[in-house]
Amino acid sequence: MKETKKTTRTAAKAEPVKEAVKAEAAKVESAVKSAAEKAKPAVKAAAEKAKPVVKAAKEKAAPVVKAAEKKAAAAKAAVSGKAASEAKITVQFDGKSYTTEDLVRIAKDVWKYDLGREEKEFKSVELFVKPEESTVYYVINEDVLGNFKI
Repeated sequence: MKETKKTTRTAAKAEPVKEAVKAEAAKVESAVKSAAEKAKPAVKAAAEKAKPVVKAAKEKAAPVVKAAEKKAAAAKAAVSGKAASEAKITVQFDGKSYTTEDLVRIAKDVWKYDLGREEKEFKSVELFVKPEESTVYYVINEDVLGNFKI
């Protein structure tokens, strides 16, 4: 029986503390809601002021983004061996015939097997065909120079 009385007394003492905590929580919640309501016009005004800045930034960035997309498409076309205009070039000389795709594939093989580089590092290639020498000169990734016989 003693424990029951003790528990009842403790619960009775805790009740006012619970009520005080609930009241304090309600005050804090009310203060937060009030602060949020007061901040809404300032946030709205800041958003309105930011709109022209964002619009101007987008307009200034648009040409840069378009140029980057164009360069990426050109690089992808160069790596895949297809020209951006989908032109197909075939070089014929001395009884031999090579398409653009053939020459790019050979350049990739040189990159991978002769130079020991990773295929995924092959980003771009420029090829210069000299039929009188049966040689193709290349510039891979704008900095690796060399040639191969065809």
